[in-house]
Amino acid sequence: MPKNIFSRVQSRSLTRHHKIAMAGVATLGAAAIGFSAVPSGASTKTTTEAAQPAAVAYSTQQIKDVKASVTDQMAGASLKAEQIAAKKKADAAAAAKKKAAAEAAAKKKAAAEAAKKKAEAARQAKEAASRAAKRAEAKKAVSYPNNLDGWIRESLAILKKNDIPASYDGIHRNIMRESSGNPKAINNWDINAINGIPSKGLLQVIPPTFKTWHVPGTSWDIYDPVANITAACNYAADKYGSMDNVDSAY
Repeated sequence: MPKNIFSRVQSRSLTRHHKIAMAGVATLGAAAIGFSAVPSGASTKTTTEAAQPAAVAYSTQQIKDVKASVTDQMAGASLKAEQIAAKKKADAAAAAKKKAAAEAAAKKKAAAEAAKKKAEAARQAKEAASRAAKRAEAKKAVSYPNNLDGWIRESLAILKKNDIPASYDGIHRNIMRESSGNPKAINNWDINAINGIPSKGLLQVIPPTFKTWHVPGTSWDIYDPVANITAACNYAADKYGSMDNVDSAY
């Protein structure tokens, strides 16, 4: 019987490649035994002793190299997966930070707009209150009768606001001399009338004088009693110091 050539490697694990190689060697050995050449006319002689097959040489280095390569690939894939996960986490954190910043900016803008609207509402309320107070004060204002006494007293109030000196007696006295208290009086015979600018109203003021010394807040109608008095007193204060100092035509 042929010797068992595989006795030295029974403890080793054989790969599929090794097994196929050994099977091929065994087949070739059997063929060599069965087909030995015999001379012509001679009797056939079977060779009982088979040629001993050559030992198969193999190495485990390739297995180690493949295992190391696979290990390296798995390690690289794991590292790449970790890097991808880390990038996704960083991107998510950056997106969350950006969103938080945008929300904070929006809240700040909304708060500023709300404060602005509140301030504007407060300002409008204050102005409305001020207007209401002025209207109430105006309603409480003294009403003057539509007569000579009322005209003089109303004119005196206006003159006082404008720091124009005059007294009730000085105004009344000059009115009685100039027009006898008639607000529609007109002088059509003196030099002013001859010049085309007749004296008019309670204190007989010519139009140019009325226009020059008109007091703001009064009517522009020269026949208006209060407007006529205040314009005449304004003129007299500038020329004579006060209407109280006038005792004749002025």
